[in-house]
Amino acid sequence: QVQLVESGGGLVQPGGSLRLSCAASGSIFSGYAVGWWRQAPGKQRALVAAITTGGSFNYADSVKGRFTISGDNAKNTVYLQMNSLKPEDTAVYYCYAGRGLYEYWGQGTQVTVSS
Repeated sequence: QVQLVESGGGLVQPGGSLRLSCAASGSIFSGYAVGWWRQAPGKQRALVAAITTGGSFNYADSVKGRFTISGDNAKNTVYLQMNSLKPEDTAVYYCYAGRGLYEYWGQGTQVTVSS
């Protein structure tokens, strides 16, 4: 059983930065894939960034060079650093952890890039 609690998000100006955090109740660095997804109104949930079980980093083309996913093993926390934010980044962002048949999702946090 893994519980994911997200924090961060909010309103930010275009070109600004924001860091999202996802704290896990259990270890998500033992065979888990972790990542961040986002969903904008009227659109399906899409992958933003992920760390695979093999330790590879994957990013959506739309965020490459702007977003960075990272993790703190000691704190069991996954981060998403978002720089040079654009209005099209506006969405609800969800933290994800998965292993085998099990998958866990955070409650989501709203990110709004104004104007």
